Amino acid sequence: MTKRNLILAVETSCDETSVAVVEDEARVLSNIVASQIKSHQRFGGIVPEVASRHHVEQISALFEEALEEAQVSADELSAVAVTYGPGLVGALLIGVSAAKAFAWANNLPLIPVNHMAGHIYAARIVEPLEFPLLSLLVSGGHTELVYMKEDGDFAIVGQTRDDAAGEAYDKVGRVMGLKYPSGKEIDEMAHIGQDTFHFPRAMINEDNFDFSFSGLKSSFINTVHNAEQKGQELDKNDLATSFQAAVVDVLVEKTLRCVAQYPVKTLVVAGGVAANQGLRSALLTQMTEKFPQVKVVIPPLNLCGDNAAMIAAAAFAELKKENFAQMNLNAIPSLAFDVKEESL
Repeated sequence: MTKRNLILAVETSCDETSVAVVEDEARVLSNIVASQIKSHQRFGGIVPEVASRHHVEQISALFEEALEEAQVSADELSAVAVTYGPGLVGALLIGVSAAKAFAWANNLPLIPVNHMAGHIYAARIVEPLEFPLLSLLVSGGHTELVYMKEDGDFAIVGQTRDDAAGEAYDKVGRVMGLKYPSGKEIDEMAHIGQDTFHFPRAMINEDNFDFSFSGLKSSFINTVHNAEQKGQELDKNDLATSFQAAVVDVLVEKTLRCVAQYPVKTLVVAGGVAANQGLRSALLTQMTEKFPQVKVVIPPLNLCGDNAAMIAAAAFAELKKENFAQMNLNAIPSLAFDVKEESL
């Protein structure tokens, strides 16, 4: 009887504890996610110590739940995969420790996975990926254009020089008095208002693929504070529309320019901000019009956020290369892809 190709994966890089079982690269048998959003909302952002405690409380039960839902036993697994960076060091260590213990106890190989690679490979769960590939990675901590000439090969060709797009969303949301995380609410409001403030589109015309959102964030905050000092009340929907238009315009323009330069067959949009409807719509429209030969893959909303199924999907590429970790695997909170020199 042929052994099934099954990977159990663990993801604890930030504020979601997740364990999943995936078969043959893309067939998700289980993907259990325990969110901590309500615990962090009262602080207006993620508190690392709180996140770590939640991971400790949840992780063991999630192993059992993921295996039970997948109807798989530990001796049927091919390997265990785990996110070892980037992320919060305490949170990462809990996932790494749990995965190492499970792998050792069940005599299974351990596969280390870059969290950002996981976001890209979430697209493989949707449909097969064709290389070379370009990915726009947009999340709370990262905004990058990543070029992949082949499976498992990653090179940053453009990145933010200051704030990530998702980080700017959260800070702007806080100024507007919205609940954390505020990205979804800003996106909804942006479809109601008008772009009346015309915030700056930083670096949009510069001859590179890098981003900058710090100036946009400062412009937004100054606009709101100046109005408050004068006793003026600004339309929050118009603020949201103007802010999102500035972010989306830059992301789309840089991505299109990058697609024009690199010979790609697929464009993947990944990361938490890939759930943004304004960004999804604008990119799909522009890509269809200007590069109809390039396949655009955007994971469904439930795979845009942090989850273990995407970590398993990325791990299959490493499994083929037998890229296994030893039991001294450690968390690397600042783990990053290589940067192509000509991109800077």
